[in-house]
Amino acid sequence: MRPRHGGNLAWAAARARCSAAELLDFSASINPLGPPLAAIAAIQTHIEALRSYPDPTYHQFRQALAQVHQLPADWILPGNGCAELLTWVGRDLANLPLTHLLTPAFGDYQRALTAFAGTVQSHPLNLNPPHSSRGVNRQMQDAVADCSPLPFSLLEVENPGSTGVLLNTPHNPTGQRFDLPHYLTELAEFGLVVVDEAFIDFLPPGAQRSLIPMVMDHPHLVILRSLTKFYSLAGLRLGYAIAHPERLQRWLQWRDPWPVNALAIAAGIAVLQDQQFQQQTWDWLPPTRAQLFEGLSQLPGLCPFPSAANFLLVQSNYAVTQLQTQLLQHHRILIRDCLSFAELGDRYFRVAVRTESENQALLDGLAAVLPRLSPASEDSP
Repeated sequence: MRPRHGGNLAWAAARARCSAAELLDFSASINPLGPPLAAIAAIQTHIEALRSYPDPTYHQFRQALAQVHQLPADWILPGNGCAELLTWVGRDLANLPLTHLLTPAFGDYQRALTAFAGTVQSHPLNLNPPHSSRGVNRQMQDAVADCSPLPFSLLEVENPGSTGVLLNTPHNPTGQRFDLPHYLTELAEFGLVVVDEAFIDFLPPGAQRSLIPMVMDHPHLVILRSLTKFYSLAGLRLGYAIAHPERLQRWLQWRDPWPVNALAIAAGIAVLQDQQFQQQTWDWLPPTRAQLFEGLSQLPGLCPFPSAANFLLVQSNYAVTQLQTQLLQHHRILIRDCLSFAELGDRYFRVAVRTESENQALLDGLAAVLPRLSPASEDSP
């Protein structure tokens, strides 16, 4: 069965007829520089913690996050990745008559809302890439992706106080960054505002434009953060929510006990203090993303979207399922098809930004595979 998420190496290895270790994975947008040594050391140091249940209050981790964000610890709730926290977001949003959602949207948003019979109103993003991506340099790429306007007018929403809105920045899968503080007056009118900032750590602090500093003044605001992507800890599953303590206490009554394991907590505390790794990532991403963006722009039939994140969405003149199969079977490279995004279908794919040599391997593989493919018809989804 075709996976709905990136990073399914078992599925890809079966298609490529190789071991998972032989694959070069561009389907999961994980920092290739990690995991940080600080995380590995923390896990090794806390191995004995496997004998005991984790602290159910996660006091030390919440205190570490509170220091980072300059918030009281009771405004923070660790989770088993953002996916677990999205479940409780979905339950809260489903209690409202309507949730406004930007589309295409991360599939777990629909999962969480559907699980509690939530009603969604979609607001489509502009899916037209630049007329020509060729020759777009790093500065232009960053400028285009820097701050995009929201695709719908918050002021035109009827009865916003009885509805919710679910946003993410940088947006998945397009990589657009929204200047949400600019819209704070309008957002304050909604009954519940959820902002998924899973990829925002890839921007240096001065460029993030996060709504976290506004949370304590807006009890209807929920922020979700992930530590698994930036710190390459996807196998540990670690994220957190920032919201009013009353909301978080309600979620505690709904969730299973001990959702976050002791080793994930130890690694999380360690990486929050790893300023060297953080700076290394901020130095690595812009030029390496530009290398990949420019390389993709030079390939016939492909048009990448400018991105502020650590991934690129690419419009393709070729059926992506065929392209994905060819890359797997002949080059053992996995790209993320976008079939799970209803608005995108088989004419788009997404690739993570990896190291320069790995990016070049992808570009070489694409250059070898594309001439073998026939352009998709205009009627293709």
